[in-house]
This record gives sequence, C-alpha cells and structure tokens, in this order.
Amino acid sequence: MKKPAVGILLASVIALSACSGPASTETATAGTTDSASPAPSAGAGADGGSVDELFEQVRNNAPTGERIQALERIAMHYYWYGGDLLQAEQEIFKGITLHGDYDVVEQAFAQAVEMDPYDTDLRYSLASAQVLQKKLPEARDTYAGILALDPDQFNARLMHTVYSKVLADTAGYAAGMDEIRRLDPDRAAAFEARIASVGEIAGKPFTTEVPDGLPGDNHAFVVLGYALSDSGEMEETLVERLKVAKAAAEKYPESRLIVTGGVPKSGVTESEAMAQWLVENGIAEDRIIQEGLATDTVENALFSLERANEAGIRDVTVITSASHMRRALVVFQETDRLLSRLAGTGTRDISHTVYLDYDSAEEAAVMGPDEEMVIMRDLMRSSGNWAFPGLQR
Repeated sequence: MKKPAVGILLASVIALSACSGPASTETATAGTTDSASPAPSAGAGADGGSVDELFEQVRNNAPTGERIQALERIAMHYYWYGGDLLQAEQEIFKGITLHGDYDVVEQAFAQAVEMDPYDTDLRYSLASAQVLQKKLPEARDTYAGILALDPDQFNARLMHTVYSKVLADTAGYAAGMDEIRRLDPDRAAAFEARIASVGEIAGKPFTTEVPDGLPGDNHAFVVLGYALSDSGEMEETLVERLKVAKAAAEKYPESRLIVTGGVPKSGVTESEAMAQWLVENGIAEDRIIQEGLATDTVENALFSLERANEAGIRDVTVITSASHMRRALVVFQETDRLLSRLAGTGTRDISHTVYLDYDSAEEAAVMGPDEEMVIMRDLMRSSGNWAFPGLQR
C-alpha cells in the first residue's frame, strides 16, 4: 500500500483535531484572499471548550501560564471563527473599542505580552496580528521589542527588515540586511534571493490566455480554490477560474487537473465543488485530482505539489485570479524549492494563466503595498517562519 505524503498525513491530523476546535481556513487579510472564515461552531474554543470558559480562565486568579494559554486560545478562535466583539470588549478588554475579529487577536496577544514581557514568541504573534490589520509600523515596533530582548533573534530581525522594505524604508531595509548577514551569511543570502524573486515575479506580465508550448506529458493545471458560500455554492470568482481551467484542459488533453481547496461549507469542500463543475462541463473525471485539505494559499501549494509528486507529475501551470497570482507564484516557487530539496530532484517548471479580475491588464500589472505585504507574509510562512509560533503557520 502506497504511503501518503508527509504533508497529507499532517493535514489529516489537523483535520481530525479540528473536529474539537476551529476548522482551518484562510481568514480575510489585507490584499486578496482565497478563502473566508467559516461560521462559528457553537462558541467552541480552540481547546474544545466554550469561549465563555476561556474568558473565565482569563478573569479568574488562575496561574499566569494558564491565563496566557487561555488568551492564546481566544486569539486563535477569533482568528478562525470570529466571535462576539461586544462580549470581548465588556469581559476581557475593558476600555478598548474593538472594530473586528483581528482586534481581538491583537489584544489577546498584547495582554499575554503584558503578563510575560520576556516571551518573544508572544511578541512575535502580536506582531503577526498587527500585520493582519495592515499595522506595519506597529508590527515593526513589536519586532524591535523582540530585538531589544534578543538582538540576535534571526526571525524577528528578518521580519523587521522585510516590512521595512514594504514600507519603502530603504535605510532600514539596508541596515536590517547588514544585521542578517552578520547573524547568518548563508541564510541571509537565501532570503535576499527569495525577496528578489518577488520583484522578478511582479515585473512579469500575466498570461491571460492558456499558454502555448506546455509539456505534453507529466504536466498538470493546478486550480486554486476560493471560499464557497455558506450553502456550499461556488462564487463567481471560482467559476471564472474554472472556465480558464476548462479551456486549458481542452487545449492540453493529456494534462491532469489538480483542484485544491479544503474549507467545507454545508458539507462541501472547494475541491469537491470544482471537480463536480469540471465533470459537468465535459472534463473526464479520471483527469481530475482532488486536493481537499488545503486551507490557504500556503497549503494549496504544499498539498497540491505533494499530490503532483504522488501522481508522477513533473511540471505545473497554476490557475487563479490575477489579483491572487503573484502571491500564488511566490508561494508555489518557494514550496517547490523545499520539496525538490527534500526529494533530491531539480525544481519543476511552474507556469501560469489567470482569470483577469481587473478592468485592464495595465491595472493588473501594478503591485500595490498591501499586495506586497501579503506576498511577503506568505513567503515567510512558506519558508518555515510560522506567523503564530507553535499555534498557526
């Protein structure tokens, strides 16, 4: 019996554990997103208890460690599911007006940092929550706090430097890179190359038609999912991506199609809905590979490329919206670099074709600062730097 890929096994464990906690999904972030949060599940907390019970743990005179753990669980619950903002205002964060679920995430980690100001992981998580809300100057200050405690903390230095670049702080970026080179010249060189690749991808025009000259063998189109409606129906964005996929499949009848997206709505995952649409529109079912575990762009890349490896597929063409493509290509490239290194093989050819969700190709060609921020965030996540250490990639 063939053993599933390590990432698929890991995702299965995550999926099973999610039965008692929040189901994974990519929540709404700055820039474009490819999933949306599921509805809350009866007030469930991240440990299987209710959010009310977690609030109670924070209010009570429990040991500091237990209160910090409760705050972490509250943060992750609101990150995945959202919750009652007024309740959080009145019961946990008195005197603070909350404007959204990510405010709760930020305030929970801020309160945890107050309880243990020496815990750099808590500070790192706080910075990630600030990034989610486009608070890059505040996030940089939080990373600077980590560096005040530990000047040689590589990841904090890296993130401070990356977001200096996004903020167009040329001097700050240069000084940060000098420090990163001092800490670890080899890793610094690798991250400089990664950061440069973002600019290279941003400088290339989108392929708006199915490209010519793709491989006839060992090739697949990878179609990235998009959040379904609460009733499990596909939104227009996803249907438009599938129209591109149908045209691609017809032009290359020997190529496979990998449909990736695992966030369920009304018992239906994105990959299931996509596969059904393709079959109903004339694509043979045996050409379609469903990847039904991914919860965000990073996992789209990881799990779909693992499925490609299992199926003996060499090269891939990514299909998604133009507003999502630069991020997807950066993440796929980084993920392929990792998987190729682990397998001892060369990197694969990753091409693309888009559903143009802009008014014009000229408008699509511009990468704004919000998009750059999200790309850099997911590049760092893809390269092994968890956004919330020990809690969430």
